[in-house]
Amino acid sequence: MRLFGSNESRGAGAKASARTPRPSSGWTQLQKSLREQEGLRILDIGPTSSTNINFLTALGHSVYMANLAEDAADPKWVTSDADAPFAAETFIRENLDFGERLFDTVLFWDTADYFPAGLRVAVVQRIHEVMKPGGQLLAFFHVKPESGLQRYHLRDDGQVDAQFAADVEVRDTLTNRQIEQLFHEFTSYRFFLAKDNLREVIVTR
Repeated sequence: MRLFGSNESRGAGAKASARTPRPSSGWTQLQKSLREQEGLRILDIGPTSSTNINFLTALGHSVYMANLAEDAADPKWVTSDADAPFAAETFIRENLDFGERLFDTVLFWDTADYFPAGLRVAVVQRIHEVMKPGGQLLAFFHVKPESGLQRYHLRDDGQVDAQFAADVEVRDTLTNRQIEQLFHEFTSYRFFLAKDNLREVIVTR
């Protein structure tokens, strides 16, 4: 986990490949809130994007990065326990330990689709624990299986740029009902229609 604030160094450039812009109603909605406030603590759970770091710190916010999807694909987390085939507790302890920090906003992107079911539930529970009441989370979910993890770059025009980041396979595609169950501990959620292979949701803690 790394912190980027307005006075921190801004490294980690994006992997060189083409970017594909896509309209994002969820990001459009969330951006309004981010522009109305200052000094928020934001957790970006995805492949590191220097664009995102610069964009969010320019608004006066602090940014924490946690690239979980690629790490979760590492075979080291697989166990021989049939009841717990993924070492979820250890994974969370090593990747989502933020000390006493709580977050106002989480950019979850499509990360959940790359997790085995047990880890998906455990990570969402952990995120719920580290978010402030009233905080918001933006998530994308695939409507059909895909290969290739994307890095999402924020833009100020209601779009995000998608860019290939790693050869990681989507594990599952969830229905709206399954997404609601995944975030059942949260206060509310709002789905947004999309014209591509992603559905979007903003969840409120």
